[in-house]
Amino acid sequence: MRALGLGVGALPIASVLYENDASAWAWALLLFNAFAWPQLAWWLARRSRDPRGAELRNLVFDSAAGGAWVAIMQFNLLPSALLLTMLTIDKIGVAGWRFLARTVPPQLAACVLVSAVLGFPVRLESSMLNIVASLPLMFIYPLALSTVAYALSHRVTRQNRQLERLNRIDVLTGLPNRRHWDETAGNELARFLRSRRPAVVMLIDVDNFKEVNDAHGHATGDEVLRRVARVLRASVREIDTPARYGGDEFAVLLTETDIRGAREVAERVRTSFLDERGDAAAAEHCTLSIGLAEADRLLIDADDWVRRADAAMYGAKAAGRDRVNVA
Repeated sequence: MRALGLGVGALPIASVLYENDASAWAWALLLFNAFAWPQLAWWLARRSRDPRGAELRNLVFDSAAGGAWVAIMQFNLLPSALLLTMLTIDKIGVAGWRFLARTVPPQLAACVLVSAVLGFPVRLESSMLNIVASLPLMFIYPLALSTVAYALSHRVTRQNRQLERLNRIDVLTGLPNRRHWDETAGNELARFLRSRRPAVVMLIDVDNFKEVNDAHGHATGDEVLRRVARVLRASVREIDTPARYGGDEFAVLLTETDIRGAREVAERVRTSFLDERGDAAAAEHCTLSIGLAEADRLLIDADDWVRRADAAMYGAKAAGRDRVNVA
């Protein structure tokens, strides 16, 4: 953006220098500022240990250079006003009004100093050549700046969505995490209380999981959890919500399902895991204990619903494990 802005910004300055029959040093400075300085500024920022700080310093230099060019152009009205406007937009867009306030003093100082050296010449009139030469800066640079700002905004929005998704996904299993599941369960309970449409919470505990970790290592234990996740994804519908609830516990929210249908799903999960668990898990008698709790009007909140399913799950474990129990 600096290369584009200074490139098109050189046109109105050049038109004024041409009309004022400027000396060679002014043309040399213009060529340096328009074409060499953007590359040098980029190089300085890339090599700095603090690239952002270096770029802010570069922007301060841009403002000072802009003040100097206003003086060299003898305050030619349209090119000067346009140049200062674009520099102001840059500063506000990058770091806000406070940063703009930091750049104004060096800009004024450079303008006054250069004007004093030149004898304070003032020539406010803008010719047709000055007006035409100002048009590219007036249109091209704001359009480019707006395009870049939109692209950055779109990128940030997309990254925020990805971050939100990652915050709701368990990294190990790829299932929704407890935060997401708790929110979904709360919404589903509220829907049940409005419509009385059936829903069931399934809570699953991996039996003898500690023994798998102790005997075969945590990598094997992690693989067992991933296999439970695969079984859950294969056993439930898209409208259901399986999740890793914590540690070796999983939860499934079964919507539009009564307790009879939920028991069938739970049995399918339990038996499918026996086929998918692997040799190490089978050697340690790693199975699933599952508790089911159907939504009813006596539930206080989603936590109360989970507590019922949790009690049913522990009932399954107390009865010998590898079974389904209903609250």
